[in-house]
Amino acid sequence: MSDDPLRDARLTYARASFDEAQALADPFDQLAAWLAQARESGIREPNAMTVATVGETGAPDARIVLLRGLDSRGLVFFTNYESRKGRELARVPAAALVFFWSEAERQVRVEGSVERLAAEASDAYFATRPRGHRLSAWASPQSRTVTSRDELDAAMAQYEAEFPGDVPRPPHWGGFRVVPVRFEFWQGRANRVHDRLLYEQADGTWSRSRLAP
Repeated sequence: MSDDPLRDARLTYARASFDEAQALADPFDQLAAWLAQARESGIREPNAMTVATVGETGAPDARIVLLRGLDSRGLVFFTNYESRKGRELARVPAAALVFFWSEAERQVRVEGSVERLAAEASDAYFATRPRGHRLSAWASPQSRTVTSRDELDAAMAQYEAEFPGDVPRPPHWGGFRVVPVRFEFWQGRANRVHDRLLYEQADGTWSRSRLAP
């Protein structure tokens, strides 16, 4: 018997199926439906997604962020534009996204170009954030080296004093929209014969096909 917990860790996927008859014609609607089902089932932060960008050397770079908007124009998230991902997206405005809901045995992959949101849209979202979150957008030089936690705490105190009332949006903070050209919906199935439905856009219309697992 093996004593390697990684090699022998396996689950049997049997919660659901996902075939062409179930799939919605519009991938944005399909993603919205799966997000709603994940939320209703009690999954914590179903809007958490991996955002992969192209690093300075051309290598992939990935991290988790929260989806904050979804409509027919694309998927929206917010960040510090001077962070590592912000700089990478400024240089190569393209990204790949991944949602994974282990409890539902589902995954969604999205690929597309990236554009900045208009300042007015970033302002509107920033105003909804808790006060501490707005202060930290000023205090944190995201992705940069800091000397200690004390430096961050001191910066928070500095901006707390500077903005005793409303906290405006920093000019270096705002939203990105991923404009998809490709969606893939994955549903785990028994014996690793998973369901994978691919949506691809061409000339403004979406085609759908099945991929082998």
